[in-house]
Amino acid sequence: MRKVSTGFVYFFGALGGLLFGYDTGVISGAILFIQKQMHLGSWQQGWVVSAVLLGAILGAAIIGPSSDRYGRRKLLLLSAIIFFIGAIGSGLAPEFWTLIISRVILGMAVGAASALIPTYLAELSPADKRGTVSSLFQLMVMTGILLAYITNYAWAGIPTGWRWMLGFAAIPAALLFLGGLILPESPRFLVKTGHTDQARAVLDTMNKHDTAAVDAELNQIQEQAQMKNGGWSELFGKMVRPSLIIGLGLAIFQQVMGCNTVLYYAPTIFTDVGFGVNAALLAHIGIGAFNVIVTAIAVAIMDKIDRKKMLNIGAVGMGISLFVMSIGMKFSGGSQAAAIISVIALTIYIAFFSATWGPVMWVMIGEVFPLNIRGLGNSFASVINWSANMVVSLTFPALLNFFGTGSLFIGYGVLCFASIWFVQKKVFETRNRSLEDIEATLRAKAGETASDLSTVK
Repeated sequence: MRKVSTGFVYFFGALGGLLFGYDTGVISGAILFIQKQMHLGSWQQGWVVSAVLLGAILGAAIIGPSSDRYGRRKLLLLSAIIFFIGAIGSGLAPEFWTLIISRVILGMAVGAASALIPTYLAELSPADKRGTVSSLFQLMVMTGILLAYITNYAWAGIPTGWRWMLGFAAIPAALLFLGGLILPESPRFLVKTGHTDQARAVLDTMNKHDTAAVDAELNQIQEQAQMKNGGWSELFGKMVRPSLIIGLGLAIFQQVMGCNTVLYYAPTIFTDVGFGVNAALLAHIGIGAFNVIVTAIAVAIMDKIDRKKMLNIGAVGMGISLFVMSIGMKFSGGSQAAAIISVIALTIYIAFFSATWGPVMWVMIGEVFPLNIRGLGNSFASVINWSANMVVSLTFPALLNFFGTGSLFIGYGVLCFASIWFVQKKVFETRNRSLEDIEATLRAKAGETASDLSTVK
């Protein structure tokens, strides 16, 4: 293994998350200028925004599973190249269809990153640090969103500013590729492909030269690596079913609890309070910075609190915040106090999401699947997450018109509380457990029901 620090490995391993966040967040400001210059209708604007979501589904479905065959690092490098091509194509797009194709390409890299990075980080980190390391992905996502808000504001006054907004992503994409050339391969993949000595070198670095810990972890990995690469039949088989239920359930609930719709609606709430457009954009930057800070706190405590407890606390906080925000929004038109209450509730909602469901979902889907189908399982959960994202994003305007802001967000709040039942009944704890221990438990419990596994600590 090349002589690199663990900090370098974790930073560049998670850097794809920054591109994930930037490329999904930047369009919120860029579309205002794109639609004017390209004279886009409402459906065309919708496709410009959602093309990344379509690409993300494709990327997670196609590129993610390939990591089980070709390795996590090689596919991460491929994702960096796709990020670069998509960013340059979007920034230079002369007309609508070129922009759409470029955004779909960009989305493929976003989807691939969401499927690859949680798995890669989980496989590199020791069990007692895995939550912290894996949640760096979500910290990078939030940092990317903040960077997108800042560039939207900085280039808003330039006639071709939207091109700079979209094209800027090529810079971190190039950095990801250069850093990826030095990153090590996952030790789990190395053992599985017969490169045990290289795997030992990686584990030695990641465990800070603790020989006993390296030997113990390597022995566990070698036992699990004897299994051949699995496929769809194993993913949907009885042994993996508890993991599949966790992956799909967390992926869906993370989206249907309204995280993206609340973020999209934030500028409107700020203008309801009486902020001007520029002030609302600045306030949006403030929300983005707050997001990063709260996620950083979550990273610090991720391995100190059980995953299930974090999910339940987050669901309660988000649900109550949405109820309060809904009530405030019903009266915000005639009361500045009610509008301010809505803003405070929105901020609290974002804090709970960023500290719990935002990072924990990605951490857990990188942990729960067995080694021989980990890439496939993580990829499938990512596809479901992006599909749920697209469904929620596409239905939000229609639901908003039908139910109104107050009633709609109450519905999302109800789903927050519904997630508590799911977590209690279907999710088993993974904190401070090695990936091999989790897999061994799945195999030992294969004759029992998925709900029985939820009692395993």
